[in-house]
Amino acid sequence: MIVDCFTHIWDDVAALGAAVAAVDGALVDGAGTRVLGESAPEAGIHRHATASEPVDRAIVVGFQSRYLGVDYPNQRLHAHVESAPDRLIGFAGIDPSEPRSAIDELARAQDEWGMAGIAVAPAAQDIHPSHTQSMRVYAEAARRGMPVLFHSGITWGRLTKLAYGHPMLLDEVARELPDLRILIAHLGFPWYDEAIALLARHPNVFAEISLTQRQSWRAYQAMVSAWECGVMDKLLFGSGFPFATASAAIEALYSINHVCHGTDLPTIPRESVRGIVEQDALERLGIPPRQPRRTEPDHPPQP
Repeated sequence: MIVDCFTHIWDDVAALGAAVAAVDGALVDGAGTRVLGESAPEAGIHRHATASEPVDRAIVVGFQSRYLGVDYPNQRLHAHVESAPDRLIGFAGIDPSEPRSAIDELARAQDEWGMAGIAVAPAAQDIHPSHTQSMRVYAEAARRGMPVLFHSGITWGRLTKLAYGHPMLLDEVARELPDLRILIAHLGFPWYDEAIALLARHPNVFAEISLTQRQSWRAYQAMVSAWECGVMDKLLFGSGFPFATASAAIEALYSINHVCHGTDLPTIPRESVRGIVEQDALERLGIPPRQPRRTEPDHPPQP
């Protein structure tokens, strides 16, 4: 089974508040800085459905930030997931900087909307990932069996606090909450080695690899490091939609050894690459199979 562990949707980049905006066809942050050299991608639900066709399941990641003025409603995310419930999985966007409302939103995400996990973005939410307020939110997620995806490393724009995105800051989270399933986004780019060290150190820490394939040499080095450290099985496939499609990301991953062709550099075994693409990421993250909705009452009506 192929699971895309990182996709976003939005109807308009304006939904991302001060995180980014579209100016002359390009993405810029609130300080007017071009973001990653990107043109503004179309991330609506119809393109998302088309881009997700090669995969069996796709996680759709929410995003909220009081600091950046982003409030993409989780209820809206839920509506999209429910449009294809057998294929899509929702991770509610949660902002731990307001812990009481964050925990209420987390509970609603699971109890009312059936979301499987939550997504936080410390660098974009102006809060240290192991802040007491954040730890309360993670503890509730762990109690409910919900994995937490961390937008680590790469973040949108100059307004974000890059230091809070360093994956090594998650070491304390993993130590204090050993039962919490942690998913590091983008393999912690640009701190690949530090993220890989966390994978080797903590049984319940995983990383998805979306957007890493855009830098073929760095991606190759990261994969070799993961292979040599024996943690290839903890790397999960992700496309990074809308910045890449699933088919393009899979093709780039299978081409990872091209950069060392004709050299004495080590090659990554194809079976190890295949394992990233085809392993059951939902099982690794502790996400149970979706239960069918009950169409009949528990007890038949009495005559």
